[in-house]
Amino acid sequence: MPTVAFHTLGCKVNHYETEAIWQLFKEAGYERTEYERVADVYVINTCTVTNTGDKKSRQVIRRAIRKNPDGVICVTGCYAQTSPAEIMAIPGVDIVVGTQDRVKMLEYIEQFKKERQPINGVRNIMKTRVYEELDVPSFTDRTRASLKIQEGCNNFCTFCIIPWARGLMRSRDPKEVVTQARQLVEAGYKEIVLTGIHTGGYGEDLKDYNLAMLLRDLDEQVEGLKRIRISSIEASQISDEVIEVLKKSNKVVRHLHIPIQSGSDTVLKRMRRKYTMEFFAERLDRLKEALPGLAITSDVIVGFPGETEEEFMETYNFIKKYKFSELHVFPYSKRTGTPAARMEDQIDEEVKNNRVHRLIELSNQLAKEYASQFENEVLEVIPEERFKDVANEDLYVGYTDNYLKVILPANEEMVGKIVKVKITKAGYPYNEGQFVKVMEDLGQPKEEIRLTS
Repeated sequence: MPTVAFHTLGCKVNHYETEAIWQLFKEAGYERTEYERVADVYVINTCTVTNTGDKKSRQVIRRAIRKNPDGVICVTGCYAQTSPAEIMAIPGVDIVVGTQDRVKMLEYIEQFKKERQPINGVRNIMKTRVYEELDVPSFTDRTRASLKIQEGCNNFCTFCIIPWARGLMRSRDPKEVVTQARQLVEAGYKEIVLTGIHTGGYGEDLKDYNLAMLLRDLDEQVEGLKRIRISSIEASQISDEVIEVLKKSNKVVRHLHIPIQSGSDTVLKRMRRKYTMEFFAERLDRLKEALPGLAITSDVIVGFPGETEEEFMETYNFIKKYKFSELHVFPYSKRTGTPAARMEDQIDEEVKNNRVHRLIELSNQLAKEYASQFENEVLEVIPEERFKDVANEDLYVGYTDNYLKVILPANEEMVGKIVKVKITKAGYPYNEGQFVKVMEDLGQPKEEIRLTS
């Protein structure tokens, strides 16, 4: 049996696609092995979001070549799409496929074995208008399943290379999405994370169909599905219709990741983001009204070219005022090939780092405040894995619907199932919980029975 080893860099979409590529190899009779071992084929799924992403991708490629010089080295993903020639120039690389035509990878491998000539299978992504179907009926990680619903982005923010790596917006056929959601539920998943390059833009290229309708269809047509999470949504995509669905649905969770990037209108303009802070604030007000207790997480870039202390403070104060529940904070880093990399007024690294630390401190404080609202409440948790605590083997960690990370006493059988947990001690990054069982079926008054394992 031939063996294949994978290494994935970058985002959730890449991880999803690696799983999809593995399905193709599995059907072709391959066995999967660890990347650190000798394999017949190595597939490196690359990232290009930053210059560092490129560099890491090159290191990982070289590692595979050293591991087995006779193995077939296949490089795919975003860096492969934007810089195929750079990758082909690395001695030992055999096949390069971009962010499309992944289904041809096995053909290319067979062709390479016969001809022993390197193959560049990358073509112009900007011409692609059709969503490439890549099915993942189950995942190596068995608790949260990703379901990719769209590809590409039309936004062209000045700091971002991704439209050039992924092409323009294309949505997956709603029927395919529902079918795959059913498959995932059959495979035992209770939670599905809808993911994509610009997930909230789903449906913008479809006739008479949109994200709100997809959420409604998943809610109504996928039996046994307990949680639908949207991996990320832009403020401009949170329509009144989406808010209505969130309000009514008992499957779409009380957690949204809404990238803000900056809380200053002047910076947003330079970033070419498509909203004002007034609009963003109005959407947050509407959401919080519709969904009390909603967790809002976000991405922030600090030290964007020209960012003044005042502009930074606008961001800081907005986030504080609207009580985001957690932030991913990134210092701006120049991405070659983007307009922002050529802008004047690049910010000093020391200033960037200082701002990053201030925002991370704020994020930690807000995360604790958010969690503290739920102390002594009973929430539903899906245990995911054993908590890495040497002293206690029986502790597991999982997430509530509103994205609180909870440590609780549990066992292997509970992994991936929904259990009721009382939050005994709120905190960040972890909350402590106690497993609770409600005795409804015995016709007795509802009372909490504590089960300590």
